Amino acid sequence: MSSVLVFVFDGLQPSQVNPRLMPNLAAFGTAGVTFTNHHAVYPTVTRVNCSSMVTGMDPGRHGLAGNRLLIRDFDPDNAMGAMEPELTRVAAAGVPALLAPTLAQILSQHGKEYVAIGVGTSGNAYLHNPTTEDSGGATIHPTFALPRDLHESLIDRFGPWPDEAVPNTSRLAHAVRIMTEYVLPERMPAVALIWSSEPDKAQHAAGIGSSLSDTAIKEADGQFGDVLQWLREAGRMEDTDIIVASDHGYSTISEAVAVESLVREAGFPPGGEPGGVVVAQNGGAVLFYTPPGDLVTARRLATWLMAQPWCGVLTASDAVSGIVGTLPASLVGDEGPRTPELTMSFRWESADNEAGYPGMVYSTYGEPGTGQHGSMSRHEMNNILFAGGPSFRSDLRTEVPSGNLDLAPTILRILGISGDGDMHGRVLEESLTGGDDMDWTSEVHYAEFSLGEEIYRQQIKVSTVGSTSYVDEGNRVI
Repeated sequence: MSSVLVFVFDGLQPSQVNPRLMPNLAAFGTAGVTFTNHHAVYPTVTRVNCSSMVTGMDPGRHGLAGNRLLIRDFDPDNAMGAMEPELTRVAAAGVPALLAPTLAQILSQHGKEYVAIGVGTSGNAYLHNPTTEDSGGATIHPTFALPRDLHESLIDRFGPWPDEAVPNTSRLAHAVRIMTEYVLPERMPAVALIWSSEPDKAQHAAGIGSSLSDTAIKEADGQFGDVLQWLREAGRMEDTDIIVASDHGYSTISEAVAVESLVREAGFPPGGEPGGVVVAQNGGAVLFYTPPGDLVTARRLATWLMAQPWCGVLTASDAVSGIVGTLPASLVGDEGPRTPELTMSFRWESADNEAGYPGMVYSTYGEPGTGQHGSMSRHEMNNILFAGGPSFRSDLRTEVPSGNLDLAPTILRILGISGDGDMHGRVLEESLTGGDDMDWTSEVHYAEFSLGEEIYRQQIKVSTVGSTSYVDEGNRVI
């Protein structure tokens, strides 16, 4: 029985995949398919991207707009973190965490399982299969499991989870043990996923290219190598397709900006008050929710943001369309039922950090010199994807644009299951055995607004393959 194994390195960028740091992944990529033009979805934060991975949908459609977001059906006036148990409380209130079917739900309709192990945030793990009680499969995390009774049974069998650390190698090693001793040999799911929290944790703490980041990457690559070795020894390599991805790339913080405080100082009250603005900070991006139907507040806020030196790209939902200087949220896949009225990516540049890695960006939090993501910087939009196994071509480097939202439809194709017809993502035909290269185009979109003595200008570059679009980058034009 063929199956798919997905291994995710949180926050890994293409330049870090080399024989010095990652001998196992570098060799795997060389032998299989390397997607050199791979894309995160925007905002480039983890829970938005993992939701696109499992639904095949743009953020606007799956409804998880940020690591921190406003879900008006649950609480119309306050932003919340997309974490467990907060997301469980949302579901208990009758409000779905995700607005689109997940891979687990589609597989369950065909009698197949999806099992995910994640050692990152609880919210990331939860979002892989929020409806486990109905759709089957399992989610495994150091602090909980779905179904709930699985957590204690795994502790009884494998012992308690190691304490969280940086690098988080001990937890990843524990996850690999559960994967290779329980999930793969006993449950034999159609799709299994393991999510490493590194190098994200180390890069937030010490920066890209730091000794801590390099150590975290080397150790995580070692765990990936252990999974490959298990597959070889178990005789499973011939019937397992392996996909290796990251959720986003990375930048280095140039300066932290207390956006919410500045918004209040500019005269915008909190949510729930007339003309109030809910601010949801997401590292390199910020979501702004204005009162529904209050175009005056949205326009005033947009004008104020465009005048700030740290404002990069500014997109507007259809609910407040027509604000001069903004670009539509639909252009970057963010239009939908839970779309913020305004979404801002911080301004960024391609200067190198102290370790020689390009990409500097403003951020809502963090120390200058440490790592961050969330923005529309090309260094965050561009992340990794490699694939190998019986369904994939060998020794292929493809420049055809691909994205995290392509994982679900491609996995379904490999398993011979229909269900990707309504997805925004596409099947990565060019990577599959017998596949051909796909045609693609790129286009740059512009907007500007006169602020009096200066003009705010922004641009967003989008590539398209068929009906699937990928955000390449977006920034203020200086």
